[in-house]
Amino acid sequence: MNEIFEEVRTALYSVWHRRWLALAVAWGVCLLGWLVVALIPNTYESKARIYVDTDDVLSDQLGIAGNSRDEIAEVGQTLLGSGNLEKVITSTELGDGISERSQMDAAIARLSENVRVESERDNLFTITAEVGMSGLSDAQNAVLARNVVQKLLDIFREDHISGSRAEVSSAIADLNDQLEERKLELEAAEERRVAFETQYPELIGGSQALSTKVQQSRTELRDIDADLAAAQSALAAISSQLSTTPRTIVGGANAVGPQASLLQAQSQLAELRARGLTDQHPDVVSTTRQVEILTRQVAAAGPGEVTGTPNPAYSSLLAVRADRQAGVEAFQARRAAIQSTLASLMASQASEPAVAAEANRISRDYDVLRTNYERLLEDREKLRTRGDVVDETSQYKFDLVDPPIVPQSPAAPNRPLLLIGVLFAGLAAGAGVAYGLSQLRSSFATPAKLERSMGLPVIGSVSLKVSETAKALRRKRLKQFAGATAGLFAVLVILLAIEIVSVGTIA
Repeated sequence: MNEIFEEVRTALYSVWHRRWLALAVAWGVCLLGWLVVALIPNTYESKARIYVDTDDVLSDQLGIAGNSRDEIAEVGQTLLGSGNLEKVITSTELGDGISERSQMDAAIARLSENVRVESERDNLFTITAEVGMSGLSDAQNAVLARNVVQKLLDIFREDHISGSRAEVSSAIADLNDQLEERKLELEAAEERRVAFETQYPELIGGSQALSTKVQQSRTELRDIDADLAAAQSALAAISSQLSTTPRTIVGGANAVGPQASLLQAQSQLAELRARGLTDQHPDVVSTTRQVEILTRQVAAAGPGEVTGTPNPAYSSLLAVRADRQAGVEAFQARRAAIQSTLASLMASQASEPAVAAEANRISRDYDVLRTNYERLLEDREKLRTRGDVVDETSQYKFDLVDPPIVPQSPAAPNRPLLLIGVLFAGLAAGAGVAYGLSQLRSSFATPAKLERSMGLPVIGSVSLKVSETAKALRRKRLKQFAGATAGLFAVLVILLAIEIVSVGTIA
């Protein structure tokens, strides 16, 4: 710590010992720096804020609004393109004296560095321009900055108000060309599909449709099997009932003999069974015994003397059995047809995989082309409707929140700060030159430094004895040095005052 303190003391002594040299260097650096700062041209900044209302109720109701925010953001990004900046240059004083393309390119590059378009929110934009031409006065530069911002505002409006109709017309023309191409492709695909389906009707719709048909045939076959089983069961039931029903019944109330009694007993037995009574039921058992006895009597007596009349129940059961028999045959025929169709579909699916793949490709290409054609057609109608809306009313509404104005004070450079910085730079340069010169001399400011440098102990040091005349001269020179230093600060104060006064009288 002591060594650091000693080094600081040594440096301060070295600078103070050569203070006149340090002050001279400081004066030279400050005068040169202040001259450079005075030659820096003033730069004036003008800005404007614009609000873009993209909410179009009519377009929203028609479903043709589009992505307005993205379109406006794109305009904000492309506003600083070389074409737009060239329009700004040619319409303002920035283009004075430009006759060659290289000069225009250089002017565009300079202007692109001094113009900014910033989006504060989705719909609020700030356009800022900084102008500082050396050949113009401060008032002219201030007016030029305002004019640049105004021209950018005009271009911003033109790009999305005047240019929207041309964009819609161009987009519709492009869509018409695309629709014509898609129409030809769609017609060719439709011809290929029709020719293929004519040759392979079972593959209409591709292999997926074929698999669907196979699945549908299997499902229909299962349903037919279930219906056929139910119809056969009903036919068996009616046949069983018919077998137990007598063909004739007793002819009259006065009919007698074994044959008439047998017919009556058989009719009763059929009636009992029709009621659902089992063979173990007492009535069924007794009636059955009666039928057996009468049957033996009729067989022993020979042909009966009394004949019966046709049984209506038997005739009705015959009609029902015939109807159910027809239903069973219809189900069987339908089942056979479905089995034949299913076998054909399975054969087509298994034996012609290449044909099935071709069917898939043709069907897929046709569906894709038709979907694209319909989408393009819908987009064209939307654009056409949107163009009609744009013709009737503007899609966007622009509100100038802060119009561009002529700036009253320069935005750059910050001369007061630069003037003060030059002063500190001059003082630092003077002190640095004085200290650097002391390092080149083989002298030692303190005994301790001599001892560290030589590596030998220092026995003592001799103080300088100054006479009264020398002291008076030293005090006089010290006052002169203080006056010269104060003069340096006084010049700074004068320059700051001039800068403040000149800024207040620019406009």
